[in-house]
Amino acid sequence: MENILPVAIGAGCGLIGAIFGSWFTARRQDRMWLREQKLKAGVGFNTAVVQLLDHLRQTRLGDDGPGTDELVDRMQEARSALYLLCGDDTVELADALARRVWSTLPTEGRQDRKAEHRETLDLLRRFTHQLRLEITRP
Repeated sequence: MENILPVAIGAGCGLIGAIFGSWFTARRQDRMWLREQKLKAGVGFNTAVVQLLDHLRQTRLGDDGPGTDELVDRMQEARSALYLLCGDDTVELADALARRVWSTLPTEGRQDRKAEHRETLDLLRRFTHQLRLEITRP
């Protein structure tokens, strides 16, 4: 009878350790999944924005590349994922960047296109930096 108590205590501690370990592992896997999804959405958004800017400037994409509508669809899809996964600061920068891209559409009477492009690239860098901070945040 005296040997049963230490065995029961040891089994109870082992069971508590196993439960805590499985909870900790599940939580870690959830964080890793969320980080991966944020990364995918951010990469998709950045890629679509850069390709759309290049397409609008007609510098890098040829006739065989995706058209404006497809690039806008990609950007919107990735932005929707960012809305679901990321914090307010990241979402606000993604919105500002999307609005900025739309404002760079070619129109008559615009003179300072280089300055607008530099400002858009600066906003893209700020968004990328904010997303990087959010992804690496524990």
